Amino acid sequence: MGISRILGIVLLVMLCAFIIGAGISVCYIRRRLKDVSRAAFGTESFLEGVKKQEEQFSETPKSVSGMTELYLQKITKDFPEFSYAEIASRSENLIKEVLAAVERENISGLPEDAGELKRQVRLWIEDNRRQGIREIFQNPVIHKTAIFRYEKRGGMCVLVLQSALEYRYARYRKTDENQAEEPKKLQTRCSLEWNYIQDVDRVPEEKRVLASNCPNCGAPIKSLGSRFCEYCGSAVEPVNIRVWSPDHIKLG
Repeated sequence: MGISRILGIVLLVMLCAFIIGAGISVCYIRRRLKDVSRAAFGTESFLEGVKKQEEQFSETPKSVSGMTELYLQKITKDFPEFSYAEIASRSENLIKEVLAAVERENISGLPEDAGELKRQVRLWIEDNRRQGIREIFQNPVIHKTAIFRYEKRGGMCVLVLQSALEYRYARYRKTDENQAEEPKKLQTRCSLEWNYIQDVDRVPEEKRVLASNCPNCGAPIKSLGSRFCEYCGSAVEPVNIRVWSPDHIKLG
């Protein structure tokens, strides 16, 4: 038998052994995946298990801070007339109003006393427009709201409320609107910061831009206590610094 024939037989045997080994490995991997999937998801299909897990996440509200009672004691000590139920309700309504404003790309529906928050939402909308992005927030539901943080800094009291938020969400480029996917249900957290100014002289300059807009020309009233618009001269109501004002919103 020639050397070349022997080498051919050896290569053929090695190839057969490789194929058999690969087949056994594939079967083993498949069996292990089924075992893992069955243990983790209760189904032999790993992909089906992952899909079920994603659906479960989309139906389970996020947990929120459990520090409400502790912080509430401190807040009511500083503000005896403080109503947590009232500000929690205002927060939940504002969150929904912000999402609606971003979706319709118009802040006109936001309350007049949400000066700094309106500025943030306006920038959010402008950024989406520059990128040609559309965001959809359908059927927002708030499951629970709690106090996430309370502190004093820079002449202000800062209160942050955190809400467990659910909505159906889609984000796409306006040029691809016809191919956009259906909004998917998401569970997330949303934080809304409220500020109470106690000492305006200690408030950082960037935080002083929290007045409402001029009722005549729409320009922002940048100075606390201003009685006239610096752009058109119209009379305006001075900003009441001793109230809780919404300052910043954060999703996620």
